[in-house]
Amino acid sequence: MTDTIRDNFTKQVGKLGIQLSEHQLQQFETYYALLIEWNEKMNLTGITEREAVYEKHFYDSLTLAEVVKFDEMSSLADIGSGAGFPSIPLAIAYPHLKVTIIDALAKRIGFLNEVTTRLGLTRVESLHSRAEDAARKREYRDQYDVVTARAVARLAVLNEFCLPYVRPDGTFIAMKGTDIGAEVDEARFSLAKLNGKISDVRRLALPTEGADRHLVVCVKKGPTPAAYPRKSGIPLKSPLVKPTTVATNSNS
Repeated sequence: MTDTIRDNFTKQVGKLGIQLSEHQLQQFETYYALLIEWNEKMNLTGITEREAVYEKHFYDSLTLAEVVKFDEMSSLADIGSGAGFPSIPLAIAYPHLKVTIIDALAKRIGFLNEVTTRLGLTRVESLHSRAEDAARKREYRDQYDVVTARAVARLAVLNEFCLPYVRPDGTFIAMKGTDIGAEVDEARFSLAKLNGKISDVRRLALPTEGADRHLVVCVKKGPTPAAYPRKSGIPLKSPLVKPTTVATNSNS
């Protein structure tokens, strides 16, 4: 029986330069089944229809191949991964990658541990931690070739969450939706503080739905300054943004 969803997925990721084996395609199907099963017990995703999951989660995760040569990378960290996007699809497509998934919710880590076990993804570690806390540990700080975050927070916050994990000369990629111009401008202040610099903003579109996506690519120029990240909760409550100048009105 023809599986048009799988065939279309295979065709679209092929355009990204990714050739999936039968084993890898079965891993994606098992991942989908686990996502639906666990979604009945906890809120993992509002997208459950199979075709939509394959496009809006699986394919969307793999679009990072547009801006990163993963065959030349060895390590990846995914911050605030939720149900495992983009890290699990990338771990399936590039099994040589050492992948660290960091998420603050223990239930999601339980799901991710089940996924990695069932899929045989032996090079994936799922860590239950706040991003700010794990980034202070030597084994994670300034270590990764590529760091990703997908729909976690605005870019000024993500920079402080994610850049501390990136090795010098490594890459942080924020996966964003539409209308990101103001967000990118706001984020330049925190990037400067964290030794980062935007190298590319790539606009993409989902092949069937046509929805806009943006990949904000940042390179890291040096080690993370000792002051960052700040204590847990502070980056979200008080993002690193350029101070506003309050004009004074004087009649004298």
